[in-house]
Amino acid sequence: MTATADTESLSLQIPVAIVGGGPVGLGLALLLDKHGVRSVLFNTEEITRWHPKGSSQGARTMEHFRRLGIANKVRALGLPADHPTDVIYFTRFGGWELARLPMPSAAEKLRAIATAPKTNQVPEPLHRANQMYVEKFLLEHVRTRANITVRFGWRVENFTDDGDAVTLHAINERDGKRETWRSAYLAGCDGGQGMVRRALGIRYAGESLQQAYMGGRMFSTHVRVPTLARDFLRTDRGFQYWVINPELRTTITSVNGADEFMFWTRARDENADADDRVVVDAMRRSTNSDIAVEVLAHHPWTAGMALVAERYGAGRVFLAGDSVHLFTPTGGFGMNTGVDDAANLAWKLAAMVQGWGGGGLLASYEAERKPIALRNTGAARQLSKNIGDITIPPAVEDDSAAGERARCELGAALSTCGEQYGSIGVQLGARYDGSPIVAEDGAPPTDDFINYTPSSVPGGRAPHFWVDDGRGFGSSLFDRLGTGFTLLRLGGRAPSGSALAEAAAQTRIPFKLLDCADDEARDLYGCDLALIRPDQHVAWRGNATPADAERLITRTVGARKR
Repeated sequence: MTATADTESLSLQIPVAIVGGGPVGLGLALLLDKHGVRSVLFNTEEITRWHPKGSSQGARTMEHFRRLGIANKVRALGLPADHPTDVIYFTRFGGWELARLPMPSAAEKLRAIATAPKTNQVPEPLHRANQMYVEKFLLEHVRTRANITVRFGWRVENFTDDGDAVTLHAINERDGKRETWRSAYLAGCDGGQGMVRRALGIRYAGESLQQAYMGGRMFSTHVRVPTLARDFLRTDRGFQYWVINPELRTTITSVNGADEFMFWTRARDENADADDRVVVDAMRRSTNSDIAVEVLAHHPWTAGMALVAERYGAGRVFLAGDSVHLFTPTGGFGMNTGVDDAANLAWKLAAMVQGWGGGGLLASYEAERKPIALRNTGAARQLSKNIGDITIPPAVEDDSAAGERARCELGAALSTCGEQYGSIGVQLGARYDGSPIVAEDGAPPTDDFINYTPSSVPGGRAPHFWVDDGRGFGSSLFDRLGTGFTLLRLGGRAPSGSALAEAAAQTRIPFKLLDCADDEARDLYGCDLALIRPDQHVAWRGNATPADAERLITRTVGARKR
């Protein structure tokens, strides 16, 4: 690369460089910071994108935010605390209600936690806050962290992995200033069209649905409709509303709980451009009125996708989020799967940077996360297909006995769609069975997208319990886990675990012993000892200290016993 001396800085050194400042890149930077690892975060735009996207911060994502100490601040974003989060299906807004999926408000969820049993598995329930609000907050928070160098408004032009480090060249989009950075590792979190995956020559594999709705080219339009709630939704406040009739199908999601919505419409064809007039007409047909609509912005997207990258990186370069999986938004799994990618990758990068990770640790990232991407994209695709397959009776809008029968028939079908708004099994049930860094022991529970079964079988999320009678911060097991590995001593008769602690100390692996004498916790785990990884997944369990503690502890970080 050729550059003049006044625009090119000297080479800057950093452990991790991150390309892409969406929720996955921001989350990865914060998780690395939690481990004490410095990073630089590049994003071509100067600010986060101000357009509604996903509105579901899943239960597992909220647990990661809790670990970062920001869950309560995220819960202050989005819909008002007392706003209902029901999903309601209409023939048209203000017309017949076909079905309703009742769901608790944010305030009701928090009240339920206050009286939850000790072994309650959802300390951080799913939260409805649009991604644009969350991204803005995350960037503001990132800017307060000394370990994170922020380069928003900078475009990474290219990078080179020489085997010892990654060198990348970036340019400031505003003033043309250039910088060269040299990092131990590079993380591509720059989305489906990002340059990092393309530069590596990695392709997606999978398929997309083509169906009448939630399949093919769609538009997500940010609209302001001042009278929609007052004149058409009235007491029918909710989180999401659908119009379903033989003429059209549309979906709106409440953004601010008042007059702003994310409005989904199906494109006329695969090459159609967004058109304000078409969107306004769709809203007017959805209300069967001349309602006033202000179009704020459009975003095209493709529904029905289930695409996963062939590889999760190469050499010292790794991919996360939309760079490795593209979802249809049904179920709200996309961004949440990406944040879980970041949680898996962060501790492994930290281990390598800090010198306690083994030679096989980073290879386990793809081995563990790619099966989850295939699982989650498949679940979202199936949910999308379920919606697209619903038959709409021709008489559904008729004011007649035949119309009433048609509405009952359609409503019964729609009432079965609740799994796309809960799916706690998808949110909490990710497992790393077969991973080379997990000490397998026993049969895992059956994978179920709808339900989550807590299990101490190594590979899954550590079963949650409240360690005392409180239900606030500090009372959750997850609040007591160490930043590195944690050995839980469960019940009143657990072995000391000292051999594992000594083995960790000898290999400089961060390690914490945590006594949990409560019998309910012991019964939940069904064992006396459980070794929990930095990402809160179970690495090993047993009733006695392993005969070769060093072999076990080094296996969990991808190394072989010396």
